[in-house]
Order: sequence, then structure tokens, then C-alpha cells
Amino acid sequence: MARYKESVCRLCRREGQKLLLKGIRCNTSKCAFERRAYPPGQHGQRRPKVTDYGTQLRAKQRVKRTYGVLEKPFRAYFAEAERQRGITGENLLMRMELRLDNVVYRLGLAASRAEARQLVRHNHFLVNGKRVSIPSIKLRSGDQIEVKESSRNKKPFQLVLENGVPSHHAIPSWLESDIGKLCGTLTRLPVRDDVPDEFKEQLIVELYSK
Repeated sequence: MARYKESVCRLCRREGQKLLLKGIRCNTSKCAFERRAYPPGQHGQRRPKVTDYGTQLRAKQRVKRTYGVLEKPFRAYFAEAERQRGITGENLLMRMELRLDNVVYRLGLAASRAEARQLVRHNHFLVNGKRVSIPSIKLRSGDQIEVKESSRNKKPFQLVLENGVPSHHAIPSWLESDIGKLCGTLTRLPVRDDVPDEFKEQLIVELYSK
């Protein structure tokens, strides 16, 4: 499966905001964005004129990079969102939120979406009692997510049990998390107001509609 392998700190700097791609490190003084809050590269500190296309592109890239999705699957998610009833941009964000790796991260069972994706791929999670190793699987209301009994002694989960959910990590209202038991439940489907990130999904619709 294709994935981004370069420095993720460059992505935050390019988008001009913290995307929380490195978990706890992003909230410390070691965060690259805190030290160099300008785009990477030799021309990073310039202030170029931003076109309408550039604004739309940055809106798309911000969503893609936050959820750790590459262009081809992201376009597929957009096509799926167009086919659904409702507002295309909101449908797209809700599909991203319902990815298993994102839900694992939102529940506080992983420090970042990248770590959640790796843990899912390594068969550490059960969904409704069945082993699932596909990070992009779409969850539904009522689904229960838990760490396998045989995986609970692994270091990432022991750290979760010892430290709990970080103070800066707010568990959304559409999820119910039980950190002590390393499990959680998707109590309802999310809506646009449940997404805390300031995404501009309408710009993504405009970009792909050209």
C-alpha cells in the first residue's frame, strides 16, 4: 500500500498550521512548526501572491495530509461523496472521519493517525469482535472497537494505560471511549459540527468541479 515516507513536519509547515502528524511531539518545544512557522525550501519565507487555484489546492492538501490519504484514494472518496445525498463537502469529511485509523486516533488509543494506521495494519484491533487490518474500512453507528487481548501488553497500549488520554486530545461526542479497557464505541454518525479542524471543504468541491 502506498504511503508518504518523507518528513511529515514539512507538511505542517507547508500548510501553515499544525496537523498533529507526530502525536505528542507536536505539543512540545521540539515541534518544527513552532521553530520555523513558514513553508520549507529556500523560498519559504517569501510571501507569494496566492491565486484562487492555490487557495483551493491548499484546502485539499490540508485535508489529505491531516488524514494521511494520498491523491488516488482521496479522489475516490470525493466521487463517493458526490454520489451520496446531502452536501458533497460534508459527505467527504464524514467519510474521512469514519475511517478506522481515524476513529482509533480519536478514541485516544494511538498518539497519531499514522501510529493508528500502523497498529491496525499489524492486526491489533477488533471491530465488533472480528479482527480487522484495513485502516480505511468505513465504520458504522454502533460499531465497537477494541484492542485484542493478546496485544494489550504491547508498548503503545501500555503507554496509553499508564498515561491516559493527553489533555490536549479531546474525544469527540460521537465516540465513547473506555481507556481502561482499551476500547470504544461509535455511538452515532458524526456531523459537520463534530469536526474540530477548520477545513474548507467547499474549496475542495470547487477544485474538483473544474
